[in-house]
Amino acid sequence: MTPRWDRLAQDLADILGEEAVSRERPIGPETTYRVGGAARVGVSLAVDADVAAVAQVLATGRPEVLVVGRGSNLLVADAGFDGVAIWLGRGFDWVEIDGVVVRAGAAAGLPVLARQSAAAGLAGFEWAVGVPGSVGGAVRMNAGGHGADMAASLICAEVVDLLGGGIEQWNVERLELGYRRSALADHHLVMGAEVGLTAGDPSVSQELIAEIVAWRRDNQPGGQNTGSVFTNPDGDSAGRIIDASGLKGHRVGTASVSGKHANFFIADRGGSADDLHALMCEVFTQVESSFKITLQPETRLVGFGPGPWTDRAG
Repeated sequence: MTPRWDRLAQDLADILGEEAVSRERPIGPETTYRVGGAARVGVSLAVDADVAAVAQVLATGRPEVLVVGRGSNLLVADAGFDGVAIWLGRGFDWVEIDGVVVRAGAAAGLPVLARQSAAAGLAGFEWAVGVPGSVGGAVRMNAGGHGADMAASLICAEVVDLLGGGIEQWNVERLELGYRRSALADHHLVMGAEVGLTAGDPSVSQELIAEIVAWRRDNQPGGQNTGSVFTNPDGDSAGRIIDASGLKGHRVGTASVSGKHANFFIADRGGSADDLHALMCEVFTQVESSFKITLQPETRLVGFGPGPWTDRAG
């Protein structure tokens, strides 16, 4: 480790304690792909951590910052991440239900929130039972599925600027939620969120949840994957397009396109993140060549150089 990273790690350890800070902390094994490298510095934040002091240290050192969450939409290069990766630890997985308003910490799992709100007689969040991410990541990416997304019910989020300090409430207008995107940047940390649901029938919600779980089991593959790799073009499905390009089952090294759903890529056990990235590049190029369609990654890519999709949105 270079003196810069060692000094930054020590400054953070002075605030959070040595047990909360790691040098060369692996990220890949903590993602759903289970492949990829390490962060130069890893930090675990407890809910009672002095986030303002952490932000001050980061603002001074100006490293790249990555909030990992549950790693369900993340691919980290084998060479790792030249920056500080942050995990939310103890105390960020709380859930509170007050009437039709549900408040949750950023580390609360979406399936848990879906089931708890349904059991409380609230409707509108059943879709989230099939999304393996956390509340914080769902706000950042405006996660969604089955005809709904976070934007449909989100009221506000509590956000920290890790390079500038200060905790603020961001309403949905400021968050600028769009299809799998928001106004949040890499240096923003979601601490918690508030969603507004509607009164419903618990039995109806439980039935819908069971249908969603069954549909995903029947239509989406298991194995080491992050779900949808590319966003859907307007009025079409990335999975359909990749399938029509003849790429189901296509393999690059230790990575392959699922034979069950072509917008899911599977990593072999002990595989390579760089193989997955190369597979994404090959699929992008083939789709563009076959159909003149420019796919855009939904998977968040960390530590890689520019891909063929860079500056090609449209």
